[in-house]
Amino acid sequence: MNEKINNSFEEFENNKRRRKLLPWWIKVFCWIFMLFGVMAFVCLILGFTDIKPALAFYGFESNEPFSLNGMLVITLGILKGVTAFSLWFEKDFAIKLGKIDAIIGIIICGVSMLILPFLNDGFNIQIRLELAFLIPFLLKLNRIEKEWERITK
Repeated sequence: MNEKINNSFEEFENNKRRRKLLPWWIKVFCWIFMLFGVMAFVCLILGFTDIKPALAFYGFESNEPFSLNGMLVITLGILKGVTAFSLWFEKDFAIKLGKIDAIIGIIICGVSMLILPFLNDGFNIQIRLELAFLIPFLLKLNRIEKEWERITK
């Protein structure tokens, strides 16, 4: 009987929610980016029609979903959506995917800030606000990674 109670307590301790490791601002962005991922997929489908949605993310813009910039924006949107979904639903691979997502986002922001101004007409450097969220996001994921992996579903 005592062994059965101890096993119950061990199961209770292992049933902690991974989602509780996420701060409120990441939880808010999870919902925003899950919606963003769905909208990116819809924009991809709209590319087969005469409707051309305006696409913009991380400084890349396009009105044509099947252009280089359009595919980049759609791909990033779907990646953000999948990352948000995996974090919200506590998937095992969520932290690794989130770190990949953050690193790609930082690199893409860097390209749009430091390389695109030289390629476009006129020299116009813009500081990307997204970096103010991507860097803390990456740091937070690094901090909670071991605890995330320790907690099993």
